Amino acid sequence: MEPEIIDLANCLNKMGAKIDGAGTNIIKITGVERLKDISYTVMEDRIEAGTLLCAGAATGGKICLNYKTPEHIRPLLNKLEEAGCTIKIERKKVYLQAPKKLKAVDIKTMPYPGFPTDLQSVLAGTLTTAKGTSVVIENIFENRYRYVAELKKMGAKITIEGKMAVIKGVRKLSGAKVKSTDLRGGACLVLAGLVAKGTTEVTNIEYILRGYEHLEQKLNGLGAKIKVKEGE
Repeated sequence: MEPEIIDLANCLNKMGAKIDGAGTNIIKITGVERLKDISYTVMEDRIEAGTLLCAGAATGGKICLNYKTPEHIRPLLNKLEEAGCTIKIERKKVYLQAPKKLKAVDIKTMPYPGFPTDLQSVLAGTLTTAKGTSVVIENIFENRYRYVAELKKMGAKITIEGKMAVIKGVRKLSGAKVKSTDLRGGACLVLAGLVAKGTTEVTNIEYILRGYEHLEQKLNGLGAKIKVKEGE
């Protein structure tokens, strides 16, 4: 029921497909003989948008994001506001102003339009230095806490109990050599590196490069200091 499925169905239908029910829990596809060529603009990446907003929140920063469909990331925006961020939406832009110290919040991943599982690790990493204790419950996928062991190398205090992760906010993280375990976990470690004191080296970045286009360039444009080593 995610918006990307609706976008894909819209594209295929314009090509001549017969797809009904996109956006619901039942999709019906009637086969056709052929599809035709079309020109189509793919929708924005809501997970990348959420990652950039979390980067601003984690570092106590201020960010203006060009984004036409903020309703697609409303669960994240709600949690960032709950954590103390000021968010304004106007003229297809999302403005975020983060406090010096975030407040702990609880997260429970759910199917769309609930909180997206693909932003679970990103926001969890953001909350490692928040004031108080945050609780994360992962309801969609198993083994989605593999990034936690890497965050602990940086000084995070996180306890895993089945589907639940308990995050006790620490005063600061420290730079370390860490390893991406998956796409979103890798992005989480990059954001943690932005917050940490010292230098953080993230390996296995092929995961990150698969799901983000020039993430380091976009973050550097916001004031980060990230260098991608050739061959990594």
